Amino acid sequence: MKNVLDTLKERGYVKQTVYEDELYELLGKESVSFYIGFDPTADSLHVGHFVQLMAMSIMQKAGHRPVILIGGGTGKIGDPSGKSDMRKMMTDETIRHNCECFKKQMSKFLSFEGDNAAVMVNNADWLDDLNYIKFLREVGVYFSVNKMLTAECYKSRMEKGLTFLEFNYMLMQAYDFLHLFRSMGCRLECGGDDQWSNILAGADLIRRKERQSAFAMTFKLLTTSEGKKMGKTEKGALWLDPEKTSPYEFYQYWRNIDDADVENCMKLLTFMPLEEIKSMCEHKDERINAAKARLAFELTAIVHGDEEAKKAQDQSLAAFASSGGELPTAYVPAGVNNIIDIMCAVKAAKSKSEARQLITGGGVKVGEEKITSFDVSFDDDALRAGIVLHKGKKVHIKVLLG
Repeated sequence: MKNVLDTLKERGYVKQTVYEDELYELLGKESVSFYIGFDPTADSLHVGHFVQLMAMSIMQKAGHRPVILIGGGTGKIGDPSGKSDMRKMMTDETIRHNCECFKKQMSKFLSFEGDNAAVMVNNADWLDDLNYIKFLREVGVYFSVNKMLTAECYKSRMEKGLTFLEFNYMLMQAYDFLHLFRSMGCRLECGGDDQWSNILAGADLIRRKERQSAFAMTFKLLTTSEGKKMGKTEKGALWLDPEKTSPYEFYQYWRNIDDADVENCMKLLTFMPLEEIKSMCEHKDERINAAKARLAFELTAIVHGDEEAKKAQDQSLAAFASSGGELPTAYVPAGVNNIIDIMCAVKAAKSKSEARQLITGGGVKVGEEKITSFDVSFDDDALRAGIVLHKGKKVHIKVLLG
């Protein structure tokens, strides 16, 4: 069987590794237990987690065992990486609820059954009752404060103030690796590249304390060709939860990404063969639109299932190509006739003020007619028949009287 490290590199996942030759040999000769940590700071995963979920899936299919570490303990501290402010601490009840939501979403990517079934653990189980004196003697002795302060995750917080609570985060994450090494035989920790310092600390702790091999590997962050993080929309993050980001909105995001980002997203976020990806993306003219549509369908199918992906595809075709598919439908009550009130009722605008701004900016159409006045209204007969409201290039809603 092909070494999974080759597969990950070919598709562009790998950013940094340590002791790579030794790791390559290990991954090629036996099933390796590896883990990735997820902070339960919300009740849904988002697109920022997508690369890690795909990499875990690829590694599991190659015979390795994923251990999903939910940071129920470290989540009470807060990871300072990439943050300008201290995170709010969560209750145990909130953390448990978020963990349940994560497992449901992760089951779309991973199998929790079989010989190398994915396992979910919560570090609160061993961190909550940790004896602090014992912890300092066992773990703290291996960490240099001077070296820790050179880590990017700490340097970025020094100007605004780094609390001692957060300063403990690296030690806690390293201890997680040590605990999973001892209890489950984990030899490898993976994660996003913004976690490199924390992940490396765990591998180093095991090598120094246990005199055993341990490895670190980070994956590229999902960014545009210009280096900006992907997955941000007008409403905020692009969530995997359909209640937070609808399958149609999810589909449309990928259908409308820049041409230059299509090939990279196909490699990182789909299971499409590399030869097929190359063939679909070799043309940089209007033919790239077929690749965008394929990307949008594949990603929506992975997250929401084939049925929802087909529905989103039909809605998109109806909006952009008049193919006969169905647009998203919203209903307004009798008496709601003015365009401002209609936009608010169907949530095309958060407020009347926002609706007016959209109209003033030329971003609102009904059918093929651009709305230029705040006084435009539609009688009940028109709404019974249905009007198609367009907000910008991405939001298209069939409005009916209901």
